[in-house]
Amino acid sequence: MTRASFDFDTVIDRCKPFADSIKWNRYAIAPPPGILPLWVADMDFAAPPSVIEALQRRVGHGVFGYCQPWPSLIEAVQEHLIDEYGWAIEPEWLVWLPGLVTGLNIACRSVGQPGDTVFTATPVYPPFLSAPRLSQRRVATAPLTGQDGRWSWDTGTVEAALGSDTKLFLLCHPHNPVGRTWAEDELRAIANLAEKHDLIVCSDEIHCGLLLDTDRRHIPFATLGPEIARRSITLMAPSKTFNIPGLGAAFAVIPDAALRHSFLDAMQGIVPHVNIMGLTATEAAYRDSKDWHVALRGYLRNNRDRLEAAIAKMPGLIMDHVEATYLAWIDARELCRERGLRNPQRFFESAGVGLSDGADFGRDNSYEGFARLNFGCASATLEEALTRMRVALGY
Repeated sequence: MTRASFDFDTVIDRCKPFADSIKWNRYAIAPPPGILPLWVADMDFAAPPSVIEALQRRVGHGVFGYCQPWPSLIEAVQEHLIDEYGWAIEPEWLVWLPGLVTGLNIACRSVGQPGDTVFTATPVYPPFLSAPRLSQRRVATAPLTGQDGRWSWDTGTVEAALGSDTKLFLLCHPHNPVGRTWAEDELRAIANLAEKHDLIVCSDEIHCGLLLDTDRRHIPFATLGPEIARRSITLMAPSKTFNIPGLGAAFAVIPDAALRHSFLDAMQGIVPHVNIMGLTATEAAYRDSKDWHVALRGYLRNNRDRLEAAIAKMPGLIMDHVEATYLAWIDARELCRERGLRNPQRFFESAGVGLSDGADFGRDNSYEGFARLNFGCASATLEEALTRMRVALGY
């Protein structure tokens, strides 16, 4: 299939004939013209044709017994990591998971002891804040700094938040929701802190296939050196990049044998095997969907550029440049101050645009006044959402 034949413009009805979309069901009963759901990180595009074809072949076999990863699947993952990131991994480093959130929770359970502290930086994807609590750990946070249109780390503030009982550092890379892909010097600063304070770093790299800036390259945290690799748990999945999150397939890369065994022990009895459809889709995504992947990033790049230009003209809103992901982090605090609003998510929802509430990405409502917008949709859907936002703002 040629790259030009990939269709991202067609608006697919995700309510009919199936009614299984969490994203679209949130507003299924909204009166006409309805509310456009641009919240959860779930794109509206069909999966790559090669993935659909592989799933159809597997369904045609007709037998769906217990399964395990097979050699060509493992080779596809290894080849993908070499081709994309220059990262050579051993097959035994792989631990298969039914999702990245599972991985975050298992990492919290497998490092340290109940009562220990887990660190992460905010704003951040909400499970980074809930996983420690669900694992009988405490959570310590430090804010990322947003200035001059770019979010970054304040390593002094981060180090001040680390205590003697801090055992695990949860890193979001690329970052959800601020859209940064951390550069090598930023990653090395985190690695230095990890070595100094004897921390394990669990790096969630689920959005690593969604770099939109053509001059940037994703650097897996574990590739910084052998010593860093030994204190790393890297979480990856094809789910975001190839839009197959409902198939539930992910994996952890854990080079250190002792850490890997601890992680596996924490999984026992509570984490199911990955299902056959998720594994089938993973191989097809990594092995046979490269052209689709390139075309997708080009489409998302155009959506991002259109969104950035539009938000720049909207009074009271600030959107920093999105280097990676299909998620925009919008600062609406000025709008809230000018209009006496407390929650911009509800303001735009009332105008027919469903965003994620920024308060969910921090502690103690520290990001009240922010909202996250998912631009992984047809350009016509995005343009309609922008039109509704303009009307709501009165310009």
